[in-house]
Amino acid sequence: MKSLKIAALAGVLMASASPAFAQDLYPLTFQLKWVNQGQFAGYLVAKDLGYYEEAGLDVTINPGGPDIAPEQVIAGGGADVITTWMAAGLAARERGVPLVNIAQPFATTALEMVCSEESGVETTADFPGKTLGVWFFGNEYPFYAWMAQLGLSTDGGDDGVEVLRQAFSADPLLQNQADCISVMRYNEYKQVLDAGIPEDSLTLFNFADEGVGMLEDGLYVMEDRLEDPEFVEAMAAFVEASMAGWEYAEANPEEAAEIVLNNDMSGALTLESQIYQVNEAAALVGDTPALDVEAYEQTVATLLSAVSPDNPAITAEPEGAYTTVVTDAIE
Repeated sequence: MKSLKIAALAGVLMASASPAFAQDLYPLTFQLKWVNQGQFAGYLVAKDLGYYEEAGLDVTINPGGPDIAPEQVIAGGGADVITTWMAAGLAARERGVPLVNIAQPFATTALEMVCSEESGVETTADFPGKTLGVWFFGNEYPFYAWMAQLGLSTDGGDDGVEVLRQAFSADPLLQNQADCISVMRYNEYKQVLDAGIPEDSLTLFNFADEGVGMLEDGLYVMEDRLEDPEFVEAMAAFVEASMAGWEYAEANPEEAAEIVLNNDMSGALTLESQIYQVNEAAALVGDTPALDVEAYEQTVATLLSAVSPDNPAITAEPEGAYTTVVTDAIE
């Protein structure tokens, strides 16, 4: 059920607008990390069902893709708020883009590694000598932190692991190119199951359970925007309405999946896949959008311990990387 605070915040926004725009909705551009899919169902639902308008907002949702970095989009003024993984947000902040986490709808991680029955991998002790598929472009950090924790070289050989630069699909496992691959619980894992591989034949490792979890889809804005009280109020309304969208999606996964399909620009999504994805994504959403400080600290520790051969995500403890000013306003 939508909180009455949405209407209250809408009133505050409308009252605080300048006379020339008193009748207008507060405009916000929201940049997604990836293409429109069930991963973002709560936001698409909130827009489609009018939750944002009820909150006094005119929200434009821009899909992402393989060639779109939300951190660059917002740094260039192309968005007011983005959703991205904390690794990318903290890395951008250290490199001079002052991003701040204002809310963390996804409370747990969906990043996992799945191994085929043929690989013979049942525990991490079976990793040496195996080929593991790894996503890069900022997604590799938990993997390298994990291997460092296990004391395994990533240069191959009988005592280490061979790293396969994996595309964003399950093909390396399905085509026997890798013993284990990276998957998102709501996406590539379903591809493995849809290929007819019995779930009970697979070995699955969750990165958070292995102690190298990273917070995923959080909401980030540029630091200087938080100096504007009206913008803070708008973001509180946005977060509140978005959480209402997620609540609706969780209770009505088929309807939410239909909304996702109506926003699919590829034409490749199916209702079945999106019902599955909506259910899995909604299960990641916490009871509150407030950032869990312990999960934040685990993310930082993971990033600092990741020995990446390309470049480290961060080299020092971040300062000022998150704020509770927005979520405090809606709790």
